[in-house]
Formats: sequence, structure tokens, C-alpha cells
Amino acid sequence: MRLTGLSAFPITPSGADGRVDLPALRRLVARLREAEVDSIGLLGSTGSYPYLTRDERRRALDAALDEAGRVPIVVGVGALRTDEALRLAQDARAAGAAAGLLAAVSYTPLTDDEVFAHFSEVARESGLPLCIYDNPATTHFRFSPDLVGRLSRVPGIVAVKSPGQESQAVAGHLADLRAVVPEGFSLGYSGDWTVTEALIAGADAWYSVVAGLFPQVGVAILRAVRAGDADEARRLDARLDPLWALFREHSSLRVMYACANLLDLCHAAPPRPILPLGEAATRRIAEVIRALDLR
Repeated sequence: MRLTGLSAFPITPSGADGRVDLPALRRLVARLREAEVDSIGLLGSTGSYPYLTRDERRRALDAALDEAGRVPIVVGVGALRTDEALRLAQDARAAGAAAGLLAAVSYTPLTDDEVFAHFSEVARESGLPLCIYDNPATTHFRFSPDLVGRLSRVPGIVAVKSPGQESQAVAGHLADLRAVVPEGFSLGYSGDWTVTEALIAGADAWYSVVAGLFPQVGVAILRAVRAGDADEARRLDARLDPLWALFREHSSLRVMYACANLLDLCHAAPPRPILPLGEAATRRIAEVIRALDLR
């Protein structure tokens, strides 16, 4: 399993009781299949994985796999406990997911050795290819290049999803990682408003929130990069600056929920205690998606 190209991360519509709205999820996944994204990132942070029970995660995965057809699904398997993450990874492998996305979820701060042992056990015992999910904004743990290098040599750990880097730093960050991982290990990035420069610098994958709802946006940028047209990729990215500003101000998760509701793709709110955006912010989001002709 080699993760490359555009991986689109949809929200997971669910009710106040935490039960996933499967028809709504299927509609979102169908959009991604039809746009021919390279993979679907189910139950990532945008997909609210920590807020869902094991049973609801499995229901969501089964429905998404059925709707996705041949599009590979990378599914979040993060959990506080190693045994719980292992069970989620085993569920994902049994269901037919292509890979798991594993974060260093914690309450007590973790050491590098603890994270190494956690990832190694889940990879070894589940048999599911794993992508390291480096998300310090939520886990408060940051993967150093040294730790990524150690983990990249564990059988079954095949990729890393790194947080967005400033444009002037991304080439150096990529070089630091390339120097410590084996050939074929996939280096990808999130943080939509920074990823175009990462792709131009040679990143293998874009783990995208915006593409989880508006896949054509991501596909267009990726195609420009693959065609060697950096100017066009930057132009397409710059056009989205009003949306990126909303992401930075309100979080991409809250903005994507508002967009999905405005487009009548679902009627869902983020899981409590996260609150939906207020009327003024929602009105601004509606204006931006109308001006950008996003649908």
C-alpha cells in the first residue's frame, strides 16, 4: 500500500446521540468517488473519530467501503489505549480498508518510546498498513524526524501525514524526513492552505479537508502540480484564500459542517461539546462558497 495523491477527508454526519447518518455519509463518499480522488480519509479529525464508538466507526466504514467502490479508504484507528486502537485496526482490516490512520492520542503526555511501542504493536498485531498521523494541534505530541525514521522501519508502517509547514520551511522538512525513511515510504501533508507548496516541493500525498466536500478543488491543484505547472497550482490555491481565512478563524471542521448544511448535503451539527457556527459566520461562509462557485 503506497499512499499518494489526493486523500479527501469528509465529515461524518451523525445525530446528537452519536449515531452515524449513513445515507448522508454515502452522499458525501459518492461525491469523492465520482471526482476520482486517489483515496478517502474516513474518520479523520474532520470525521470526528474520537467522538464515535467502535460500533459506529464500523457502521461508517462498512457504508463508506460499499459506496466508494474501487477508491481506497484510509480510516482513522486512533484511540487512547493501545488495545483499543488495535481492535479498531483489526476491525478496519477485516472490513477491507486499505490502511489505517493512527494518531498518538493521549491524556497523559507520551514519550517517544511509548509512541514507538504503541505504533509497533498496532502494526504488528493488526496486519493493517498504517499511516502515522502527526497532529500536534490536537494530540499535543509532535513526531520528530528521528521518530518517524524509527517507525518507518517497522513492518506495516508505510506513510506519515505531517502537519502543514510554512512555505519557506516545507522543502527543508521534506528533506529531513527523506533522509531518515526508506525509499517508497510516503510523505504527505495536511493543512490545506499550506499544501500546494508542499506538493510543488515533492510531497507524495495531500490529506485534504476541503477535498472531503469539494473534491474538484483539490483535484485541479494536484493535476497542475503533476503537469509541472506550479504557477497554475499557486493561482488555484490563491483563489481559495477567502476559504483558507475561514478555516484559520473557525477551524476547518466547523466550516465544513456549515458548508455541508448550506449545500443541503446533510443536516448535521458537530459532535458536542463542539458547537455549530453562529448566524454571522455562517452567512460569511455562504458568501464565500457562492463567490468561489463551490458546490
